[in-house]
Amino acid sequence: MQKKQVQNLAYGAIIAALYVTLTLVFAPISFREVQVRISEALTILPLFTPAAVPGLFVGCLLANLISGAAVPDVIFGSLATLIGAIGTYLLRSRKPVFGTIPPILSNVLIIPFVLRYAYAIDLPIPLMMLTVGLGEVISCGILGMMLYYVLDKRRDKIFRTEISMENEA
Repeated sequence: MQKKQVQNLAYGAIIAALYVTLTLVFAPISFREVQVRISEALTILPLFTPAAVPGLFVGCLLANLISGAAVPDVIFGSLATLIGAIGTYLLRSRKPVFGTIPPILSNVLIIPFVLRYAYAIDLPIPLMMLTVGLGEVISCGILGMMLYYVLDKRRDKIFRTEISMENEA
């Protein structure tokens, strides 16, 4: 394994661990039809490193498994995070605020159906889209952008090794 691959694996593992920890610490607000999953703020990280994409997916998958989520939630909730992370990564050359849109949209379009069919929550899908969307705007849009600006100020220190490795390759 090359040095860059090892570093990306380590970044991904750290991001996964952070996602799991934040989801479980804030479990009372991380699940159900009204949720603000604080860990979703991490979906801004693909703007900094591609290692965040698998890290977020694995983190969401593990958090859902550990929390005892229903199988459709484990599968489709994790896929919503993966789709959002890939979208954010693809928008990395745009203004950072655009990086918040894919995770918000993927969760708005997927999670209400998970809530309906995996948990039999009998609220109108459009209402759940609204509640999930508001939670995602808070976590991805507001908290994610706050995280982005904190990390962007320290980008050279935090991601220095990755940058120098890219120059060596």
